[in-house]
Amino acid sequence: MKDTRITDTVVYIGVDDKTIDLFESQYVVPNGISYNSYVILDEKVVVMDTVDARATEEWFKNLENALNGRTVDYLVVSHMEPDHAANIQALAERYPNMQVVGNAKTFQLLSQFFSIDISSRAITVKEGDTLNVGSHTLQFFMAPMVHWPEVMVTYEQSEKILFSADGFGKFGTLDTEEDWDCEARRYYFNIVGKYGMQVQALLKKAARLDIQMICPLHGPILKENLAHYLNKYDIWSSYRPEDEGIFIAYASIHGNTAKTIKKFAEMLKEKGAPKVSLCDLTRDDMAEAVEDAFRYDRLVLAACSYDGGVFPCMEEFLHHLKAKNYQNRKVALIENGSWAPSAGKVMRSLLEGMKNITIYDEFVSIRSTLKEDSTAAMEALADALVK
Repeated sequence: MKDTRITDTVVYIGVDDKTIDLFESQYVVPNGISYNSYVILDEKVVVMDTVDARATEEWFKNLENALNGRTVDYLVVSHMEPDHAANIQALAERYPNMQVVGNAKTFQLLSQFFSIDISSRAITVKEGDTLNVGSHTLQFFMAPMVHWPEVMVTYEQSEKILFSADGFGKFGTLDTEEDWDCEARRYYFNIVGKYGMQVQALLKKAARLDIQMICPLHGPILKENLAHYLNKYDIWSSYRPEDEGIFIAYASIHGNTAKTIKKFAEMLKEKGAPKVSLCDLTRDDMAEAVEDAFRYDRLVLAACSYDGGVFPCMEEFLHHLKAKNYQNRKVALIENGSWAPSAGKVMRSLLEGMKNITIYDEFVSIRSTLKEDSTAAMEALADALVK
């Protein structure tokens, strides 16, 4: 493990998991995931969260190396989700004098996951409480529903470090060289996206702190250009479009709708659209489709009719968007149907349950393949989209 010492007194003891295929059993992670955990070495020793059960053995080795014979005085539990909390009981049993720091909801959930009784060792904190461990002082701020109800973040006052729980995390192991924004965006909208209001509340608390470093529970430690990451979270959590562009999500059965949409994308580019991005919902990663829907300011939905409704992957996509609080966007609809087109009506009804969605008046209905009348309708829709 490289570069384990974050500062003279804070050590990284997390583990990269390169064997996992689906994070939370649903998100494809081609570059794996990191389970981050930290140790503060002061007069007292503090462990900041544990890791997933998949990484138990390596994590305990990292912990022992960092301790170098010392014992653990405190465990701070930021988040009770198993990918961070799986080893709480094992750690508590190994260090019987260790105290566990959490809030009231932390200990309620802890009793649900584990059989150990730590009531005599529990330190229950609330908003703004502090814990002095020597030259370091930890201050705790509640972050409910970012993205579980017990979540809290910890600010270390002397070195100005924010231990941010799942906030500012990303997919990918720490040795993965890739753009932070892309995988952090996919991570954010699919995992935290529903809770924008709660993230905004946390950002307001963070704005009052002098933060020099962010240590999340997944992804790289952020030390430079923190304004960039804070700004991204402000955009994402306020449901504002991040980029100007047109995202086209399509669902084609036999290829005619796909062929039509590719022609439509060329039409948009010829008319001066700044950015056009395509997604085949039958084959592409659903989590990336959700990410791009939030990224761009305009969305085009194109789907075949199916069993009197809409092709299932399009219906699934729209349910994902609704679950993640999709809002503040302009949406255009294109349907295909050979005898009784129904996709447009179903897509519209699913969009109506979302907040501040403007549906373009220009609507394209194709009968099997593109003809002169539907080509003219596509031209009109393209003009409206690039206006």
